[in-house]
Amino acid sequence: MFDLSKQNCEACRADAPQISDEDLKLMMPSIPDWSVIVVDGVMQLSREFSFGNFVQALAFTNRVGEIAEAEDHHPAILTEWGKVTVTWWSHKIRGLHKNDLIMAARTDEVF
Repeated sequence: MFDLSKQNCEACRADAPQISDEDLKLMMPSIPDWSVIVVDGVMQLSREFSFGNFVQALAFTNRVGEIAEAEDHHPAILTEWGKVTVTWWSHKIRGLHKNDLIMAARTDEVF
């Protein structure tokens, strides 16, 4: 298993390769609560986090925003009463990059 949260993100260029199916298969066990989804033909990582109330959900949202801003890599975040859905993908390459798995692992640590 990979310790993704301890790895460094790299600058992602528009010509960067998407993560290979083989690498994705090898790394997904490190973030077992995340699902691979496809939205408008773009592969993404998504996870729903549960909380006791809106204040806790909003605090988590802000913590995810802080780690995202620190790496200049930003997810889609849907904050609702008692839950937050976080979705990572690399906009420049219209798909998944290793950075997305790293940030999913860091999101788990924040949780």
